[in-house]
Amino acid sequence: MYAIFRTGGKQFRAEPGATLRIPTVAAEPGETITFDEILLGANDGDYKVGAPLVSGAAITAEVVKHGKGEKIIVFKHKRRKNYRRKLGHRQKFTEVRVSEINLG
Repeated sequence: MYAIFRTGGKQFRAEPGATLRIPTVAAEPGETITFDEILLGANDGDYKVGAPLVSGAAITAEVVKHGKGEKIIVFKHKRRKNYRRKLGHRQKFTEVRVSEINLG
């Protein structure tokens, strides 16, 4: 059993017991959150495809922790103009553990 859901402008594949890193969500570690934007659900060869969402479907997950990803270096320069900029970025994430998938 798995489901494809959308959160934070991105799509993720969820399976019961799986741990996912999603864009940061305003919830404390240990809280339970529900995702209701389910795009596709599959259970033993039976598929439910939404147009655009599967009605009545939801994913329940527990927030494990918050954190920052690996540092990405952004370096800009223009040749012969003495223009150089070095920037770093660490994307924030929320790690969740999927506990239940309900396809409605």
